[in-house]
Amino acid sequence: MASINLIPRAEIMRAWRSNLEEAQRLGLVADMCRANALAAVKLAGSGHLGSSFSAMDLVVWLYFKEMNTLRVGLDSPARDIYFSSKGHDVPGLYAVLYALGVVPEESLLRLRRLQGLDGHPDVGVPGVEANSGSLGMGLSKGRGLAWAQRARGHQARVFVLTGDGEWQEGQNFEALQNAVQQGADNLVAIVDHNKVQSDKPVAQIIDLGDLEAKFKAFGWQVRRIDGHDFGQIAEALAHCRQMPGPCLIIADTIKGRGVSFMEHPWALAHGNGSYPWHAGAPDDEHFQRAHAELLEGIDRRLAAAGLEPLALKDMTPPAREAGAVSAERVAEAYGQALLALAPGHPELVVLDADLAVDCRVRAFEQAFPERFIECGIAEQDMVSMAGGLARQGFLPVVNSFACFLVSRANEQIYNNASERSKIIYACHYAGLIPAGPGKSHQSLRDISLLGAIPNMTIIQPCNTAETQQALAWAVEQAQENVALRLVIGPSPRAIALPEGYQLTPGRGAALTPGADAVLFAYGPVMLHEALLAAELLAGRGFGLKVVNTPWLSRVDPAWLAEEVQGAARLAVLEDHGPVGGLADRMLTWLDQENLLAGRRLHRLAVEGWPACGTPAEALRYHGLDGASLAERLLNAG
Repeated sequence: MASINLIPRAEIMRAWRSNLEEAQRLGLVADMCRANALAAVKLAGSGHLGSSFSAMDLVVWLYFKEMNTLRVGLDSPARDIYFSSKGHDVPGLYAVLYALGVVPEESLLRLRRLQGLDGHPDVGVPGVEANSGSLGMGLSKGRGLAWAQRARGHQARVFVLTGDGEWQEGQNFEALQNAVQQGADNLVAIVDHNKVQSDKPVAQIIDLGDLEAKFKAFGWQVRRIDGHDFGQIAEALAHCRQMPGPCLIIADTIKGRGVSFMEHPWALAHGNGSYPWHAGAPDDEHFQRAHAELLEGIDRRLAAAGLEPLALKDMTPPAREAGAVSAERVAEAYGQALLALAPGHPELVVLDADLAVDCRVRAFEQAFPERFIECGIAEQDMVSMAGGLARQGFLPVVNSFACFLVSRANEQIYNNASERSKIIYACHYAGLIPAGPGKSHQSLRDISLLGAIPNMTIIQPCNTAETQQALAWAVEQAQENVALRLVIGPSPRAIALPEGYQLTPGRGAALTPGADAVLFAYGPVMLHEALLAAELLAGRGFGLKVVNTPWLSRVDPAWLAEEVQGAARLAVLEDHGPVGGLADRMLTWLDQENLLAGRRLHRLAVEGWPACGTPAEALRYHGLDGASLAERLLNAG
């Protein structure tokens, strides 16, 4: 790994307390925070830099100049409140809170790690005022905070930062009209208008049109500024203090501000129209270039002011051996299977919610642009549109992260299912892993939400072959709606299915022999841990039969009876919460077929709120890693 240096808080305060003009001091602080956010993301191995950098000048001004928060105390009921609705810019916020002494150094260096800082805002972190989640919630939450402050007689203000793509989400417009109706004159919304969504310009996804006119039509006081000009930021916020009613600032910013090759005009031009720095950690070469550019710029300005150069702290972690990674990724297999099926199925239409790269449907968009519909950050709208397409004889394949698609649009999914049409829902990023982004992105209740809907079959494939077979079955054989749970990352091992295996409704396959216990599991993450547990138990004379169970909402009774025959113990390993997953279904199936015979079914699930951390940390925290599973199964009564 490249050497990673942190700018200590004392160095940031040295610049802030210097005799430089205020704008120069703020600019130095902002770039120092950019450098520290970059270092934290590099250490974490993932995170969001582009939007952290675009919002940095706004956040620095709010905390260092505008808000009373640190002066009156983080626990004061009269404090000003700031939070980000978009949430993925939180590495930048953490860097600012570190500069101010709120977040300790050891926490900043454990971004996206267990007992560190969550990958998206969480109120368990000092200084974080609200959790983020599916985009579009923040302005409504800010309205509630602002109402509470007025009701208690406080003069405090509430500042809510939103992304620009976030304004494709309809809840924002409900909040706009209600804030005016309720006279929320202590509420300030700021749009970080960097004009780029996950990897493409906003105008290419869903053009927002004339934002100023839209916001004014709802009755808000609106100012448009350069979001990197501290003078304009100050003037706009002063205007908000003087005017009645809620105020909205459109801050034109540059995504990736501060690093030349990350700034979106350059990055888009040199990336064939795609922006590469929205998410993920840069490789060693690009990290070193970005960090050096920031540090050289800071030292140059310090030298011009007669100040000493930065004294850095080396935070390079010791080299560690990389873990095993399978070459198989179900997400890629899904994208390839879509392309393979498309020519023979002209009725197939793909819908996306600004996640085409993550959901591996960009290749489909390029190959079949006339059959690809970009719906932007608006899952409810997307799902209902799919319902209309299905009513007209098309076969919509709907794509988004499972945590947003299944929960946010559940009523729309239910409504579509009630029409007895057929839609395929590709629920990406399903389950506990990756755990770095935190609970807002870990989908652990989707099986329960989908399982309560009639006319719905849920499948989670475990490898490339099963993914291809599952999608082919959904397209060519299913009569009902189908939800595919898809893991976004690779399995630590390739899950080997029996030779000649064919996906058959309600049936799975035993992956290991064993007469002491049967463990039903699904998906590459949990099957890997189950197989590891079987290997560990075999060395202790305990035979664990691991059964791949891809069908999460239906079963072949004869197959089930065959798999549990002679087993003394039964268990289900869930990549889901304990309620409404496969274990609940399995318990019902076993009871209906009189297969329990006095045996207990042990439920091994993600209990409580999911842990944020590396895959190994999160699995171990919940007792779902192979070693923990082996002990739990061995000691189960």
